[in-house]
Amino acid sequence: MNVACPECSTVYRVDPERVPAGGVRSRCRECGSTFRVEAGGSTQPGDVKKAQAVPAKTPSRGAAVTDMGMEAPAPPARSAAPAFGPQDPDTRARRLARALVSDIKVYNPDKWEKSRAEGTLRKEFRDEILKSWEEYVEQVGDDMARKSPYFRDALNDILAGDDRVF
Repeated sequence: MNVACPECSTVYRVDPERVPAGGVRSRCRECGSTFRVEAGGSTQPGDVKKAQAVPAKTPSRGAAVTDMGMEAPAPPARSAAPAFGPQDPDTRARRLARALVSDIKVYNPDKWEKSRAEGTLRKEFRDEILKSWEEYVEQVGDDMARKSPYFRDALNDILAGDDRVF
């Protein structure tokens, strides 16, 4: 499922199975605001759930930290702004591509290290890359996805560690 920061609208892809039943406090890497990510809730690929804002901008002592490098509880969200805020389409596509590819690496650290060392990134991550590509195309549109280099750049920069593998 996708969760958007209520302050800056940065979208994070969250594995719903990793969110505890009572939810979790998360912190946005972009703006530092904290918000609550709730467990469950059915979403379709491409759906974005606006997270609930938390007034505090700093983490509380002993607060839970999620796999996304965020921290987060919270009151209700702000207005229903676009998932990526008022950004131009290129910035939006670039950010989404980087978020999707980052998730591949973050959720598979052992597999990533092993396949990078063996030079088998393309083969080992084929299914994850295709799934992320489909979500990318769904969110930015077929035309933008095919005409821009953002997804391939993210694969090379993030997944391949600045090597030109893809």
